[in-house]
Amino acid sequence: MGRILAIDYGTKRTGIAVTDILRIVPGGLATVATHQLPEFLASYFAREQVDIIVVGYPTNMNGEDSASMKQIRPFVEKLRKQYPDKQVVSFDERFTSVIAQRAIIEAGIHKMARRNKALVDEVSATIILESYMESKEYKS
Repeated sequence: MGRILAIDYGTKRTGIAVTDILRIVPGGLATVATHQLPEFLASYFAREQVDIIVVGYPTNMNGEDSASMKQIRPFVEKLRKQYPDKQVVSFDERFTSVIAQRAIIEAGIHKMARRNKALVDEVSATIILESYMESKEYKS
């Protein structure tokens, strides 16, 4: 059984989270420049067994796709073609950035560090991963 990797895709930076090998504990892995994401993933997949890739799927409050889906949809299709041995799942990521900001504040991280958008992206990816692991979609 391989790990589950979650991606909070952004136009500039992408947050990445991953489970332990037993798929029990999710945790932040990294934030990478989006243009470096393909190389990062290839390198990580060469070192670690990953069976499921969860990509945050941003929707508006009314359930319609957000504007950023224009970049995310082609990225997801590219992942599916490039890694046919991995299940690629799109998962609703509404409010993850807000929840990530709150989690960072509650963790007692000081104000200057909270401005670190890379940290927010990584925590958002972790929240996407946790939410997916708790979902009926994963448990079925």
